[in-house]
Amino acid sequence: MTPSFGVLIVLLIILLASAIKVTREYERGVIFRLGRLVDAKGPGIFFIIPIVDRMVKVSLRTIAMDVPPQDVITKDNVSIKVNAVLYFRVIDPSKAIVEVEDYLYATSQLSQTTLRSILGQEELDSLLTERDKINQELQNIIDAHTDPWGIKVSLVEVKHVDLPAEMQRAMARQAEAERERRAKVIHAKGEFEASKTLSDAAAVIAQNPQALQLRYLQTLNEIATENNSTIIFPLPIDLVRPLLEVAKKLDDAKK
Repeated sequence: MTPSFGVLIVLLIILLASAIKVTREYERGVIFRLGRLVDAKGPGIFFIIPIVDRMVKVSLRTIAMDVPPQDVITKDNVSIKVNAVLYFRVIDPSKAIVEVEDYLYATSQLSQTTLRSILGQEELDSLLTERDKINQELQNIIDAHTDPWGIKVSLVEVKHVDLPAEMQRAMARQAEAERERRAKVIHAKGEFEASKTLSDAAAVIAQNPQALQLRYLQTLNEIATENNSTIIFPLPIDLVRPLLEVAKKLDDAKK
């Protein structure tokens, strides 16, 4: 075997090795032939033309991208810091390579600007209470802008809203006032229901005056069980009225 033949064999082996490409189940290989897009191949083994073809691997797995904290001024002029997390995946590898220079960087920048824009249109109360609606709106807008890049945004979640200290104190005072208002309303409702019950009881006693005497005796029995040395007990005027009338008659007779 001549040296030139051995070199030729080595070159053929190198060319054959460079022509064989393997991609994993979650990968696709975007093929360019002399600078022109051919197709996206994979997964598994396939062949390309050495020197002529160039392959770029693209992952199709879902990517969780952290959106760094953004300074946002809400619609009611409250300055806050908000961060979020973005879940997306490549569904068209050819577009992800051809239509945008760096789809990861482009998606990150788009999510940051969209987060500031959308949250700046919301008031602080709606931002804290209507989180699901805002997340859905963010997802729809970002997905619409990344669709030409072959990217599908599946979920956007606002993670944390960092409020200024003075705003936290104001919200704490507001929450405390709200709890006090609810307590007073519940107490007033209880008093109202109790007054209605007492009114019904008074109507029953008015129809049966003897029931009032029984109630007095029951109250006296309850007080006596508490081992009190002094008992102050109200006396019904109906019991002493006959005595008062007799005393009045005697007084008139003396006159």
